[in-house]
Amino acid sequence: MVEITLITKPGCHLCDDARPVVERVVAGFDEASLTELSILDDPALAERYSDDIPVVLIDGRQHSAWRVDEAKLTDRIKTRLGA
Repeated sequence: MVEITLITKPGCHLCDDARPVVERVVAGFDEASLTELSILDDPALAERYSDDIPVVLIDGRQHSAWRVDEAKLTDRIKTRLGA
């Protein structure tokens, strides 16, 4: 299983752009799950990522910030799954 985490905050237009891309990519993999976290709900996330949102983590490691490239995210998940 590959865990994808999307770190966002309300009112972030880049987050609004990234969300459907990440959702679409994750929906293409039965072995991937998506969790969305807001930096407003977690001071540690806010301290670490406030200047970089949206941030995509794959299994806890940063994959991208600001913009999400659909093809690169897809390829990275395939690599993690050994596909």
